[in-house]
Amino acid sequence: MSAQRLSGTAWLRELKSDPDPATVLVCFPPGGGSATAYRALAQRFGSGTAVFGVQYPGRQDRLGDAPVPVLTELAALAAADLLAWPKAVRLAIFGHSMGATVAYEAAHRIEADGRELSHLFVSGRPAPAFEETARLHAGPDEGLIADLERLSNDPASVRILREEPGLAELVLPAVRNDYRAVETYRYAPGAPLRAPITALISSADPTTSVAQAGQWRDYTAADFDLATFEGGHFYLDLPENLSAIAGLITSTLAGTLPDRSNGAVDLPR
Repeated sequence: MSAQRLSGTAWLRELKSDPDPATVLVCFPPGGGSATAYRALAQRFGSGTAVFGVQYPGRQDRLGDAPVPVLTELAALAAADLLAWPKAVRLAIFGHSMGATVAYEAAHRIEADGRELSHLFVSGRPAPAFEETARLHAGPDEGLIADLERLSNDPASVRILREEPGLAELVLPAVRNDYRAVETYRYAPGAPLRAPITALISSADPTTSVAQAGQWRDYTAADFDLATFEGGHFYLDLPENLSAIAGLITSTLAGTLPDRSNGAVDLPR
């Protein structure tokens, strides 16, 4: 059965299919982002890996769906879709920025259901106990635009939101919703994950220091690793980093591949 048949679910969009995947990697987008944020990265994976992106409501083909302003609710809804997959599916999760925290909360729900998660990859985000002090979600549009501009690899592409009111009206509601989700999130202490965690960080990320990324080690009872890349907050969008990121994920997962001697693991129809 093909991974392609999963692309029609409410929360998941297929980014890279594989006829016989050893692992299904599910990617959670950053704030204001969509499933297609990972399209370029997905294409850098070789055979054996199927890649799906999570599609948050209120954007792209879910523009008509009401956004979810509470991060833990967002995680619970996405996790419910993943829990519908057969237990034979070997699942790994990746999240960047806001997506890292959503992925972590989703991972907790997956493990609480008795499912095994092969790995959690978190990128560009402090560990969950970190609390945002900014309240940009409650301020004017200009504050949101300025922050997007600060973090972007291409600030000129963000400035157009000031010049095109129609575009801003389309884009900013999802951005504001996601800023609210991040800025109001409060970590509820619990047991560490059974799954190992790898934290990815860039050398010039203004939102997350290497020390903050290293604190993710406290959230797993298994192995932890930390990888550093060149670039700013959106280092994973830089073409020169894509193959290295995909290679890191692939080699990490290859270290714990299951015995497949009894045949391939089929994805559900």
